[in-house]
This record gives sequence, structure tokens and C-alpha cells, in this order.
Amino acid sequence: NTISFNAAISACETCGEWEMAWQLFSVMAQNGVESRTVTFNAAISACEKGGRWTGALHVFNMMLQSKVEPSAVSFAAAASACEEGEQWEKALQILSVMVQSKVESPATTFNAAISACKICEEWEQALQLFNKMLQSIVEPSTITYSAVIEACEK
Repeated sequence: NTISFNAAISACETCGEWEMAWQLFSVMAQNGVESRTVTFNAAISACEKGGRWTGALHVFNMMLQSKVEPSAVSFAAAASACEEGEQWEKALQILSVMVQSKVESPATTFNAAISACKICEEWEQALQLFNKMLQSIVEPSTITYSAVIEACEK
């Protein structure tokens, strides 16, 4: 059942067992077990923590195509995966989808996208994101300021 699978996938995420989380997620789909937001979030986070940004984005895209509504956690985990994978353009796409979906934008999602720009030496993009953040209702954090400054140093 869904609750059992969610618990198992979350445990795999916590233990860094992204492969097992992926297998459980796949078994759920194959057996027609309903996936919920928490299911997708755990699978996205497990892939992200396992350094598998492509897997995280695959699960995130499956979520978008399904009838399951992404949460702020979904967007933050997907953006963090992009940061880890040095995929700044994909991080910007995720941020854009988040804004369009009217999900409350956490600073962590902006921070991950800004950090992805920093890693890829896209300082202009980092500044543009920072300006968008300032124009929104999202409050920048110390991490935000540090990432923007570091992006401009490169």
C-alpha cells in the first residue's frame, strides 16, 4: 500500500540508498500503487542525495505529468539536484515552473538555482535570480547573499 511504500522510500532516502528508493518507486508504478506528493518528494530527494540529478529530474518530470501536485519541497529537491549536477539552466526551468504553479517559493529553491549559476560561473544569471527574489515575497537568507557574492567573484 501507499503508506508502506512511502515509509520505505523515505527510509532509503535517509540512509542514502537511492538505488533501492528508485526500485521501490518503480515497483509502485508497475503495480499500480498510488503515488502521492510525499512519495515523489522522497524519491526525488533520494536521487538528489545520491548524486543522481538525472534520476531526480526524471521523477520530478513524472510528478509534473501525473495528477499529483508538487509542493515547495518537490521544487526545492529538484533544484538542489540541478545544483549538484551543475545544471543551472534546468534549475531556472524548475524555478519558472514553481512560479507558474503558484506554489509558495521557499528561499531554498532560489538558493539552489543561484548556487547552480555560481558553480557554472553564470554570475549574470545569479544576479537576475537574486533580483527576482527581491521582487517576490521570498526573503533572502545568509546563504542567498553568500551564493550571489561568490557567483560574482568568479
